[in-house]
Amino acid sequence: MIDTVPPAAIFIVGGLLVPLIHGKWKSAFLLLIPVVGFINLIHIPEGTHWVVRFLDYDLIFGKIDRLSLLFGYIFHLITFISLLYALHVKDDLQHVAGLIYAGSSLGVVFAGDLFSFFVFWEMLTVSSVMLIWSRRTRASVAAGYRYILVHAAGGLCLLAGIVLYVNQTGSIEFGYIGLNGLASYLIFFGFGLNCAWPILHPWLTDAYPEATITGVIFLSAFTTKTAVYALARAFPGTEALIWIGAIMTGFPIFYAVIENDLRRVLAYSLINQVGFMVCGIGIGTALAMNGAVAHAFNDILFKALLFMSMGAVMYRTGKINGTALGGLYRTMPLTCIFCMVGAASISAFPLFSGFVSKSMVMDAAAQGHMKIIWFILLFASAGVFHHAGIKIPFFAFFGHDSGMRPKEAPLNMLLAMGITAFLCIFIGSFPRPLYSLLPYPVDYVPYTAPHVLGQTQLLFFSALAFTLLLLSGIYPGEQRCVNLDADWFYRKGARLFYHIMDKVFNGLSRLLDRVFVGGLAGYLGRISRDGPTIAALLCMVPAWVISGTTGEKLARRKAIVRTAMRTGASPVGISAAMATVFLLIVFLLM
Repeated sequence: MIDTVPPAAIFIVGGLLVPLIHGKWKSAFLLLIPVVGFINLIHIPEGTHWVVRFLDYDLIFGKIDRLSLLFGYIFHLITFISLLYALHVKDDLQHVAGLIYAGSSLGVVFAGDLFSFFVFWEMLTVSSVMLIWSRRTRASVAAGYRYILVHAAGGLCLLAGIVLYVNQTGSIEFGYIGLNGLASYLIFFGFGLNCAWPILHPWLTDAYPEATITGVIFLSAFTTKTAVYALARAFPGTEALIWIGAIMTGFPIFYAVIENDLRRVLAYSLINQVGFMVCGIGIGTALAMNGAVAHAFNDILFKALLFMSMGAVMYRTGKINGTALGGLYRTMPLTCIFCMVGAASISAFPLFSGFVSKSMVMDAAAQGHMKIIWFILLFASAGVFHHAGIKIPFFAFFGHDSGMRPKEAPLNMLLAMGITAFLCIFIGSFPRPLYSLLPYPVDYVPYTAPHVLGQTQLLFFSALAFTLLLLSGIYPGEQRCVNLDADWFYRKGARLFYHIMDKVFNGLSRLLDRVFVGGLAGYLGRISRDGPTIAALLCMVPAWVISGTTGEKLARRKAIVRTAMRTGASPVGISAAMATVFLLIVFLLM
């Protein structure tokens, strides 16, 4: 057996070395990193590895079991495909960020303790936002700032939960946690934010469409899937996840149908698919858990294929809105075919990868007699065929003729899409190799007559509904606009919150300034400054009267007093007398 190293180290160190490699060697070096990483991974036996003692705690950088290995395998594979797709990119920042991002994901997956888990978790945020900012547009910069602020808030929530959890248990081991107190709820929420739960999801639909053409391939694969892994590790069988996942599968459909930006449609579709995984983890049975992680494996591939096909269209045309595209099958036939393979896979057509994993989650819900959940998942399966299975290839490659005749995608993009399309078909046709990697033994058979017939009927009637709605003019037309969905509450709500805080707290500050600083403090300042002088002058008035000072002389002295009271000035003699009295008092006290 060869000597092995932590899987994350190969990607992170390799990413940092990328700027030092020049010329044609850079492409070979980039592709070599995930290949070397995969060879390293398959030689690591199950168990605990790379334990480091730190502050009386054991940091574990290699907790290897069937669950972590499955995610490790697909993360290596998608990194290779993403780098192949991005070979034409000359921006080292994207390559470095992508490799560190992938390495951080591997660090999360193989972390055996909460401390190292949290460090890699935060590295995910820092490296992924670079893939958004690398596009260098005003929209990407703004989306990146919102992205990092949201994830920083989620990270702080997760950190607070970890600190409380360690304080309660005295252990930093990362394993099953369950919902049993404030600490677990904070950790649960921190995972959920990265998973793009409902209401918390706008960061995904806001940021992913603004990322670079190649960067979004990495983004679609890692952040949400590491969150799915974390939930599967720490919260399997948590009932709340069943309903959260079911809602995730349903609500994105309504927004995706009316969305014009096709990459944003895929972002909504990503949330929809993650919902199946979250629901399966919540059900928690062996079949449901196998279905959830198998669907994560497949989703990484077919979602990347769809994003790659739209990226190729965007690369050649500079456009991504459905209203601006159409008729591209004439000059981009291979990209069109690969896109249709991805669409068939995400729609769970028989013989395509989505079919052999999504049906496991739905069968688990049926076996648990969860009728409402099963119906929601069924509706979501039909809906995803509408917005991702039909809408994406129809509006991009068919539909109306946009008049554009772009070249076919570059060779490296076609190779990346071709490999991914092959895997989608192979896994869908021969699911046993994937099933052999799952955490629990699998006796599930996807290709039975009821499964195939039921899914085929669902898909064909969905296609019929799409056709009838389109021909009748009822189907929502593509609008040249941006749909904010729940993000409306954040953007409008943030302005309202700022306005209220400005009126309440700044208004209170101005009032207090006027009362205490400009009023009371100023009054006391004038008294402390002029009081002794005025008092001394007033005390001298009786003396003048007693001494017989009358007439014009007394009037003149009264005028001096009134002027001193008004201006704060006083004759030099009085100031000297006051100073003498002050020094005498100090001398007596000493």
